[in-house]
Amino acid sequence: MWYLLHEASQFAFSPARMVADLTKLACTHSLNPVTYTPGGRALVASCELFERTTRAYPKPTFNLPASERVVWQQPFCRVIAFGPPSNKPKVLIVAPMSGHYATLLRGTVAAFLDSHQVFITDWSDAKQVPLCEGRFDLSDYVDYCISMFEALGPDLHVMAVCQPAVPVLAAIALMEAEDNPLVPRSATLLGGPIDTRHAPTAVNSFAQTRDIGWFKRHCIHPVPERHQGRGRLVYPGFMQLGGFMAMNPDRHVSAHWEMFNHLVDGDGDSAEKHREFYDEYLAVMDLSAEYYLQTLETVFIDHLLPRGLMQHRGRPVDLNAIRRCALMTVEGENDDITGRGQTVAALDLTPNLSDAKKEHHLQAKVGHYGVFNGSRFRMEIAPRIKAFMKRNAAVRALSSGKSPPRASQLSREVEAAITSM
Repeated sequence: MWYLLHEASQFAFSPARMVADLTKLACTHSLNPVTYTPGGRALVASCELFERTTRAYPKPTFNLPASERVVWQQPFCRVIAFGPPSNKPKVLIVAPMSGHYATLLRGTVAAFLDSHQVFITDWSDAKQVPLCEGRFDLSDYVDYCISMFEALGPDLHVMAVCQPAVPVLAAIALMEAEDNPLVPRSATLLGGPIDTRHAPTAVNSFAQTRDIGWFKRHCIHPVPERHQGRGRLVYPGFMQLGGFMAMNPDRHVSAHWEMFNHLVDGDGDSAEKHREFYDEYLAVMDLSAEYYLQTLETVFIDHLLPRGLMQHRGRPVDLNAIRRCALMTVEGENDDITGRGQTVAALDLTPNLSDAKKEHHLQAKVGHYGVFNGSRFRMEIAPRIKAFMKRNAAVRALSSGKSPPRASQLSREVEAAITSM
């Protein structure tokens, strides 16, 4: 019902948005004297804010100074490579599948383009995936990670930003348990909810006060007919966005009021910065219901990974198996999404990994977003991650004697690139 009401509201506001656009166009014409009055500028600002707060935002583009190639693809995800194949160290950035698109990590990618061959996961909007492609849950997510690691290896470094920390660590543990020669050289977990029992935030506490049945009843809805994934059960992106904004409503109201004043004052640069941020922030995607519910239950309600009880298709996920893949954890001092201690817990949960292969960094004066983006990320966090990767990039002898597995989904382009390295 909520999804249908949301769709109906989009259609209902369409005529009003058209009127707002026409009014804005008329009031900004150079021959219109109203254009040069404070009242005219206030009217233009009002029309723009109305249009921006009532429309749906499309998927943004990366718009980085590097070509993009799709080098791995499945129905719910594809991997994008930036730039041509090179001999630079390889790093796969596993973007969060939590409502926003991978373009939210544009700054994360940009910080590594000069020193690494960068790949990123581009998760699919569940409402655009036809039902015939099957379901997608947390176990499928782990399978995708293993397949990607094998396809892009050997000598791959991985960065998991926020939510992917758990499935990425689980995938590495499963590969280590099998002595897989293509296990990543290193994994950096940035603001990830490895153990949300530490310093629980408002997000963690909310999950603890509801059972999984409550989330099924209130958060899961079928995709409407007009989308390719019609009939698929999803956690809608607009509901996720509402949850994000409800955490800091005053901040968003103030930001829009400031934009209104910038437009009235003719401060185009400041207004454009607001547009750029909210064009990204308000663009959201739907999540598969199976994935959303299983993640909630496994990570935020039952804490199965840190308790040693997580299973993957009947197999235990044993973090004690991790012996070769180096681990770095990064936390933000003011993170209100993933509290301090939740990510660094990964280092205590891997006792058989030597201390020489472990590192933790607590970044002062940043919140959740600052852990993977912004000036402090570029100047302080990224250089530490690069140094950590470099220290753990030495060629590792194959311990099992087995030939590296050939990934069934490996594209011809990636295969050729890897063969030449």
